[in-house]
Amino acid sequence: MEIREVLKALREKHGLTQEQMARRALVTRQAVSRWENGETQPNTDTLMILSREFDVSINTLLGSPRALFCQCCGMPLSEDGFISREPDGSFNEDYCKWCYDQGHFAYASKDQLIDFLLSHFPNPDGASETERRKQLDGLLSQLKHWK
Repeated sequence: MEIREVLKALREKHGLTQEQMARRALVTRQAVSRWENGETQPNTDTLMILSREFDVSINTLLGSPRALFCQCCGMPLSEDGFISREPDGSFNEDYCKWCYDQGHFAYASKDQLIDFLLSHFPNPDGASETERRKQLDGLLSQLKHWK
């Protein structure tokens, strides 16, 4: 979906007029109309307001143009419900809610995360723990949090 379609659907989902949405976004009704017609797009500050007001990620507001992955464990962040939150309630699109929440990381070290993954991932090929640990270390080392 394009941003104009997302914003209109969001407004309609919440049963708001353009005027009501404009008040919540701290803009004019004309600005909302221009967004929905595809003439303009909300600026970064307004996207953050809309994200907070309607409890959706900025990526969702933009029509999900980026495939998001947790930069700690590598899990796809395919739904807003998987995305972590900051202490102020805003989304942190870099991490999943299981690795980072309210300003705190769940894993103190990469080895701690690998231990968790080894105990929870299936091992259909019967690889040794050493092989699996090496593979996970290689994958996780590519993520921003562990670089």
